[in-house]
Amino acid sequence: MTDNDSLRIPVVVAGALGRMGKEVIRAIDSAENFELVGAVEASLSNEGESIKTLLGLNSEDVLLTSDLEGCLCSVSQAARQNKKENPVVLVDFTHPSVVYEHTRAAIAYGVNPVIGTTGLTTDQLEELAQFAEKACIGTAVIPNFSIGMVLLQQAAAVAAGFYDHAELTELHHNRKADAPSGTCIKTAEMMEEIDKTFNSAEIQESESLTGSRGGLRSSGLRIHSVRLPGLVAHQEVIFGSKGETYTLRHDTLDRAAYMPGVLLTIRKVRQFKGLVYGLERVL
Repeated sequence: MTDNDSLRIPVVVAGALGRMGKEVIRAIDSAENFELVGAVEASLSNEGESIKTLLGLNSEDVLLTSDLEGCLCSVSQAARQNKKENPVVLVDFTHPSVVYEHTRAAIAYGVNPVIGTTGLTTDQLEELAQFAEKACIGTAVIPNFSIGMVLLQQAAAVAAGFYDHAELTELHHNRKADAPSGTCIKTAEMMEEIDKTFNSAEIQESESLTGSRGGLRSSGLRIHSVRLPGLVAHQEVIFGSKGETYTLRHDTLDRAAYMPGVLLTIRKVRQFKGLVYGLERVL
């Protein structure tokens, strides 16, 4: 083990009081070799409050701030002043409207971003990949941190080579801002790597209610999104052929399921020299 391995990894969490943010902070607090050094929440109502008191943590206290860039600047300066190199990691579970700026700011301050917020466009991902490579800052954009979802995606990518008809459905809680989910888009992208057209029309379809057939991708794959209270995160891929269907489904019942993947990505992101997309690139 090197000196760097023995250091506690300093972590900033953006979206600290959100469902995922709270879970990440608790996971960091209970895991070895991690240290919460910053907690960012957009709402000013909790500005300056103790995250230790709010969440009942055992670790040293960190005060909530709404100033992401100020926090990144402070923690990156502290890391540089440390005699042992120990880069900071930003874990972001915020909102699609701000995630691009958050990721770019982290890279600019020399902080390694681990992005769980979905909603980045293809163009934004390409721009961030170029920026991260130029800055030589390990960056991880992970639409889903579940090991089970990685297995579903791998299975779907293989099955896509054997079936010409497939549709995807993703179901989430009704406070999820973007649709379809980044996880479902990633699944479709992996299925499309085989470079084929899906769901060739056999009749002329029509919709009496716009959108009832789901979102149509250029490959012919259709994605359906459901938003309901009581759900966490669920995805289903159904393949169809003459006389049979083949269904792949993954259900997340508790956000704790994501934490092993989050902690693993925090550990590994500092080893990367640019942007990686998807948990399978980290495993």
